[in-house]
Amino acid sequence: MSKVVSMAEAIAWAVSDGDCVAVEGFTHLISFAAGHEIIRQGRRNLTLCRMTPDVVYDQLVGAGVARKLVFSWLGNPGVGSLHAIRRRVENDGDLELEEYSHFGMLGRYIAGAARLPFYPVRSFTGSDLAAANPRIASVTSPYDGETIPVVPPLNPDVTVVHAQRGDSEGNIQAWGLLGCQKEAAFAADRVVAVVEELVDESVIRSDPNRVLIPGVKVDAVVVCPMGAHPSYAQGHYDRDNDFYVAWERISRDPTALESWLDEWVYSTRDHSAYLAKLGDDHWKTLTPGPKFAYPVNYGEY
Repeated sequence: MSKVVSMAEAIAWAVSDGDCVAVEGFTHLISFAAGHEIIRQGRRNLTLCRMTPDVVYDQLVGAGVARKLVFSWLGNPGVGSLHAIRRRVENDGDLELEEYSHFGMLGRYIAGAARLPFYPVRSFTGSDLAAANPRIASVTSPYDGETIPVVPPLNPDVTVVHAQRGDSEGNIQAWGLLGCQKEAAFAADRVVAVVEELVDESVIRSDPNRVLIPGVKVDAVVVCPMGAHPSYAQGHYDRDNDFYVAWERISRDPTALESWLDEWVYSTRDHSAYLAKLGDDHWKTLTPGPKFAYPVNYGEY
């Protein structure tokens, strides 16, 4: 049975006020389109989880969506701070923070996916992060008596992933920088997969090792070309570095941020309208040339 739905339908079904939501993707394959739809639908009091929150979470926080961040390192990559988040923390004081290292966040997703009570993270030994985050605990090994730091499982209500392609049954294939999309998906109760391209099942079966998330774990498939902009999808379009630089100025000014949200999110009915507003010429600068991987012979049987 086809799991293909529109972005509006997927978010309306999957995300409710008060949910714990993870929009993952490590600089690459970040579903800004899903984040914008969450804003359009006026969700509130969300706990937003993400390894390295970047501009998409600054936009969500700036739109008043979140009450808490569970994260590792946040910033505008290569540019500076996330000013909407900084204002909520420094001025308003009403945004709760729960911080881990990158591997600490990954460990939480792994424990959540495997339904484990905790995950050991040796790299927290000697760190002062535990003093800022009481959820980083420690246990004594039953084998040698060593004390080792541990993190609790993380099980989002909803995980949104972005990928290059998938079929109608939700078998999702991705390549390039993958981050923790697989772990975050398997840890979640509900999974929305956003894809650049919908392909036939035969395409998926022709390269089964490239399947990042199987259809049995995916609840909804959204076909949304260029849905990761200003992030990138390897082989489809490059990162829009100019946007990240521009966001520094926009996010510093609350009025400018509100104007941007009104123009680019609230006043666009969906991502296709957002793309139309950007214009075709904009994409010419972001379209990469072809560079194919060497083919694999799976053999005839």
